[in-house]
Amino acid sequence: MAKEMQKTSMFIERNPGDYENGDICKNLDDDGRPKRTGTWVTASAHIITAVIGSGVLSLAWAIAQLGWVVGPAVLMAFSFITYFTSTLLADCYRAPDPVHGKRNYTYMDVVRAYLGGRKVQLCGLAQYANLVGVTVGYTITASISM
Repeated sequence: MAKEMQKTSMFIERNPGDYENGDICKNLDDDGRPKRTGTWVTASAHIITAVIGSGVLSLAWAIAQLGWVVGPAVLMAFSFITYFTSTLLADCYRAPDPVHGKRNYTYMDVVRAYLGGRKVQLCGLAQYANLVGVTVGYTITASISM
């Protein structure tokens, strides 16, 4: 029953006996963190909540402002950029070996593993600038949509 629950929900089996018998690694991944228990349903929910937001509300208006030729061209260009960067980030998930390397959980970890040095601080600065820009954009879009 516990194995079925672990595959279909966020349930992680924890027995006090595991710690006493020295079998503490039973619920840990190869990097020492608790095992991930996500399913395709939870992954789909995260993708849907990330994609559908106030930014999507203004997409039709923005494409209409650009016209029938430039609008779809810009949409295709940004979809290619999104695809390229997502595959690049997926390739950088483990460093330096794609199978047994250390996991990189954040963008900063990826930059630290591959570039290092001052570039980690520049990445942090770029992330915060992007966060401010997205926040301003979502605020304006939400107020226009209201």
